[in-house]
Amino acid sequence: MPSLPVPVLTIGLLLASNIFMTFAWYGHLKFKSAPLLTVILVSWGIAFFEYLLQVPANRIGHSHFSAAELKTIQEVITLSVFAVFSVLYLKEPLAWNHALGFAFIAVGAFFIFHKWG
Repeated sequence: MPSLPVPVLTIGLLLASNIFMTFAWYGHLKFKSAPLLTVILVSWGIAFFEYLLQVPANRIGHSHFSAAELKTIQEVITLSVFAVFSVLYLKEPLAWNHALGFAFIAVGAFFIFHKWG
């Protein structure tokens, strides 16, 4: 069975980890009547699975990417996952200012990955 290229594996693991992270951090917002201690414990349980994916992603990815590049990939994925989550799960619309802010972050990511002469 052929193994996946490091960038594909890294990004795939970070994407999956971010889905868990987003539910851990923001999923409880739909359950405002649940006791705070309960949502904290549930969030910790969800975050456990995030760490099972994120730590290997960073270990594997660091053989190909710098730490700054890994963090940038993480942040771009986080915003992408959150945007979808916010609209589909929380039913909160994204406005033009959100899109503009995300675009500026994408420009920053470009500069992180751009190799200057």
